[in-house]
Amino acid sequence: MSNSFFGPLPDPAADAGWGGEDRQPRKGFFTDTSICIGCKACEVACKEWNAVPADGMNFLGSSYDNSGALGASTWRHVKFIEQPKTLGTQDAGIAGTAVGPPASDVLNRAADSALTGDRSSLGTSNTVDLGMPLTTLPGQADGAQRTEFRWLMESDVCKHCTHAGCLDVCPTGSLFRTEFGTVVVQDDICNGCGYCVPACPFGVIDRRVGEKGVTKNEGIAQKCTLCYDRLGEGLTPACAQACPTQSIQFGDLDELRERAAARVEALHERGVPEARLYGEDPHDGVGGTGAFFLLLDEPEVYGLPPDPIVTTRDLPRMWRTAGLAALAMLAGAVAAFGTGR
Repeated sequence: MSNSFFGPLPDPAADAGWGGEDRQPRKGFFTDTSICIGCKACEVACKEWNAVPADGMNFLGSSYDNSGALGASTWRHVKFIEQPKTLGTQDAGIAGTAVGPPASDVLNRAADSALTGDRSSLGTSNTVDLGMPLTTLPGQADGAQRTEFRWLMESDVCKHCTHAGCLDVCPTGSLFRTEFGTVVVQDDICNGCGYCVPACPFGVIDRRVGEKGVTKNEGIAQKCTLCYDRLGEGLTPACAQACPTQSIQFGDLDELRERAAARVEALHERGVPEARLYGEDPHDGVGGTGAFFLLLDEPEVYGLPPDPIVTTRDLPRMWRTAGLAALAMLAGAVAAFGTGR
C-alpha cells in the first residue's frame, strides 16, 4: 500500500489493500442538478433503507427545505436555492404570474455574497412586457413588472473522496475503504471521538445526537455509505433507485465521468454556458471524488468549497518538521550540558 495523502490515485481500493477476487471497479454517483426537481425522493429512500431517523417537519424560515444540511441523520440532502436570474436562454415563463422571492431573501443573499461583485440585482432587467396595465400581484408593488428568477436544486451527499481526511484521522479503524472505493463507517467500532468531523473538507460527517437510549447510534459518527450492503448484492443505491428524473446516476466512476462530460457539452450547445462539473477532476485537492456533480453556478452558491483540499495532505511534512525540531532541541540540550561541564 502506498498510503497516499494527495494527488491522483487510479485505484483507491487497491491502495487500501483490496486485490485479487475482492477487487471491484470503483463505484460512485453522478448528480446532474440541471434535472433535479427537488422532490426529495432520494432523502426519503435513503432514510427508509438505512433506518436513518427523521429530521422532523422543521420550518427553517429561509427555505422550503426542511432538513437544512447534511448530517448524521441526513445522508442525502436536497438543497433549495432561489436566484433572481434566468437559466441560460430559457423562456421567461407565463406572463402575468407572480414574481419569485425578492433579492433580499436570505438564500439569495447567501448566493450573492458567495461570489465576487454585487449579485443582488441579477435578473432585474429581465422583465416581461405584458402589453397591458399590471395589477398588484403577490410579491409585487403597484405597476411593477415581473422579475425572473430560477430555482437551483442539488441533491448533496458524501463525496467518498479519493483522499478522505475522515478516514486518515480515525483512531479506531471505524472508517474504512471498501472494495468499491467508497468510505464507510462501522458503527460497532466507532468510539464517537469526533476527529473525523473537522477532517472533512465538505462538512459532511457528523455525530448523531438525540435522546440517550432511544436514538439509534447516538453519539456515533454517521454519513452516507453509498448503500454498501446493496452494492454487495449487485443492487443500485436506494437514492439513485428512487430518483424519478435520473438526476442521481450510479455506476462505474470512469463511465460516469464520460457521461457527465457529454452532458456538460450538450448543455453548452443548448445555451447554458454556466454548466460545469464539480469533483470529477483527479488532480484537485482531494484526488477527485466518488460522488461528483453537474452545477449551474459557482460551487459557493451551493455551499460547496471552490477548491477543497484533504485536511491530512500536509501530515507527512508536519511530522518531518516536528521531528527535525525535536532533534534540534535535543542537540541544543546536549550542547548546553556539555558546555556547562
